[in-house]
Amino acid sequence: MNSEKLLEIVVKAADEKMALDIVALDMSEVSGIADNFVIMEAMNVRQIDAIVDNIVDKVEEAGVQAGGHIEGEGRSGWVLIDLGDVIVSVFGHDERGHYNLEKLWSDAPLVNISSWVSE
Repeated sequence: MNSEKLLEIVVKAADEKMALDIVALDMSEVSGIADNFVIMEAMNVRQIDAIVDNIVDKVEEAGVQAGGHIEGEGRSGWVLIDLGDVIVSVFGHDERGHYNLEKLWSDAPLVNISSWVSE
């Protein structure tokens, strides 16, 4: 599966669980780590867990193994899912502001994901 399709699955799965402020960064010219970083936040620990579970379920339905590539727990305020070409960070509000990954990777252009999220 190409990274754009994987990115679409991730964004739609997060949006299904009402993730807030989903941002996708195109890392292809900035870092060799992955093609895209996806950053989002949730209102509470239960929502972090629900978002992570839904992303894992949807990508595994599409044939991508995710289960062994998860770091962190909802109660820590940050869960990272490494899907190879797409790396996903699901934050609590305070943790997102603290780590500020968008600023850290500010030279990475944003990916237009507006057609994949509900208004």
